[in-house]
Formats: sequence, C-alpha cells, structure tokens
Amino acid sequence: MGLYNPGEIELNDPPVFEIEQKVRLRKMIRNDGTFPGKEVGESLAKKGDTGYIVSIGTYLQSYYIYAVHFLESGYVVGCRYNEIVAADDVFFDDADDEENAEN
Repeated sequence: MGLYNPGEIELNDPPVFEIEQKVRLRKMIRNDGTFPGKEVGESLAKKGDTGYIVSIGTYLQSYYIYAVHFLESGYVVGCRYNEIVAADDVFFDDADDEENAEN
C-alpha cells in the first residue's frame, strides 16, 4: 500500500503525537526525493533512532506528517504515525511478529 489510502482521513481525529514528544522509528526512513542534499534512496534515519517532534503538518488534506528532529544525525524528517512510536512505549517489531508466527 502506498502513502495515500482513499477513505482514511486522519485529520478527522487529533494528532496521535504532540510537539516536543520523544519518539522512536519503527522502520528505516529513506529519501524519497524530497530531502535536499541527499540521493534518492539514501538512508535518513535508521530503525530504532530516537528524535523529537518539532512540528505537525498535513499531507493531501488527509494525513498528519510529524517533523521529527533526530539529534544524532541532525536531520528533520517527515514521518507518518505508523512509522514512529512514543519512545517510552513498548515497541514490538513487525519482523519479530513474523518470526514468532513461523515457530
């Protein structure tokens, strides 16, 4: 599934995260061509990296985009809610779920 999912409108609800909240990445984020100075496909932040939400914007009048400042790299990267988790929440890796299902 791509970024746009017809019928799903996050803006009908309040944002999941708040400005200045510490979050952690659920998966690697690569440059999709919108990050200046980096090649398309180049890694911007790795799974497990932590950062702080510095602003909350919208995309296609449907989705929240959380601008996350990753202190280690210094990058501010736009993330969807399903790409991040509150840093103090228990984090379950999707890959771990698949591995446990096989056992």
